[in-house]
Amino acid sequence: MPHSPKQGAWLSDSNVSNAEIIARLGYDFVVLDVEHGVFDLAILERFIPVLKGLGLEVLAKVLVPERGPIQQALDFGADGVIIPHIEDFAHAKKVTAFAKFAPLGNRSLAGGRTMSYGPYDDEWVAAQDRSVKVFPLIEEPGAVEDIEKIAALPTVDGLFVGPGDLSVLRGRGTLKLSKADFADFRRILAAARGNGKLYGHPAWTAAEREFTVEEEADYAILVMQHAAVSEGFANAKDRMEALVGGVA
Repeated sequence: MPHSPKQGAWLSDSNVSNAEIIARLGYDFVVLDVEHGVFDLAILERFIPVLKGLGLEVLAKVLVPERGPIQQALDFGADGVIIPHIEDFAHAKKVTAFAKFAPLGNRSLAGGRTMSYGPYDDEWVAAQDRSVKVFPLIEEPGAVEDIEKIAALPTVDGLFVGPGDLSVLRGRGTLKLSKADFADFRRILAAARGNGKLYGHPAWTAAEREFTVEEEADYAILVMQHAAVSEGFANAKDRMEALVGGVA
């Protein structure tokens, strides 16, 4: 039987109906694109528990690779963070530490939702460090060059690849899924596997979906919210146009 990665959807806003549809269809997780989407802090704080209440794992692609956005997403209850624009090993070491408590990292303690609005203790801190997933988004050439060292960091739980930006920044232009693109994907995947870490991939195309199955990726993001809506509207219109054209 073919390997089945966790299957996810990429969300750009907090539409609850979309979330309910995704959960009803049996998706495993969502990625909240805080970097490019329309999530302010108040929306993010309310939407994350809705998603988790629907049984979805929530990964927040944070606004920038800085302490504040990382800690806020985790304080609101996200199961993990995807951190964009990791430049190299030194940058990865500094930034991923914001998602893990000392002595592993230097995430700041804060009361609230993740503590069930009560006190915390050493056991809670250790449990958070075990459960929270930290994924550098590999989309910068320097991160690819340092990928083996990045994957080995104790503050890193897995790697996600950013194929579009990576292709442009590697001088290949917009993503064409060339041999060079797949060579980068396989190098990132090998670094994850070599260090016992998770691997996630945006599987927008048939070729990328096949890659996630054949290479036994842990996470596959199947569709972007806007693309799904656009495709749905387009399919309905195309069917009507075919009918009208046939009648004419």
